[in-house]
Order: sequence, then C-alpha cells, then structure tokens
Amino acid sequence: MSKTRQKIYQYTAVFERNEDNGYTVTVPSLPGLVTEGKDLKEARNMAEDAIRCYVEGLRKDRQVVPQENEVGSFRLSVSI
Repeated sequence: MSKTRQKIYQYTAVFERNEDNGYTVTVPSLPGLVTEGKDLKEARNMAEDAIRCYVEGLRKDRQVVPQENEVGSFRLSVSI
C-alpha cells in the first residue's frame, strides 16, 4: 500500500457579517474564492471546503498554488 503525503496549506480567511445575518468569507490570496454560511461555524466549514476545492483544482491543472506569507490584520479607528 502506497502512502500519499499530504501537504498542509494555510490561508487567511476574512469573515464579514452579511445582510442575511450570516457570514461571507473571502480568501485574499485565492482570487475569486467567496463562500458564506449562516453562522461562523458553517462559514468556517464552507471556507475550508472551498479552499480545498480551489487548491485541488489548481493542482489538477498543474498551476502554481499560491503560498501566503505571514499576514497581520488590525482594526484601525480614525477620527475625522
């Protein structure tokens, strides 16, 4: 039996509350990837599945899979 090595990919996902009171998720390093869920748990599951499908599609088509460098996200407030 042959063992296939799995590679772990890590990406930053952005969860935003949407007009349906659920969450829309985007992954900036994977252009065009957008999914959503009715709550954070579902949105996270949907995002993980979408990332998996996106990366598998790139690999199947022998395209380069984007690697993400360390990212920081900060909420900034400004007075105007």
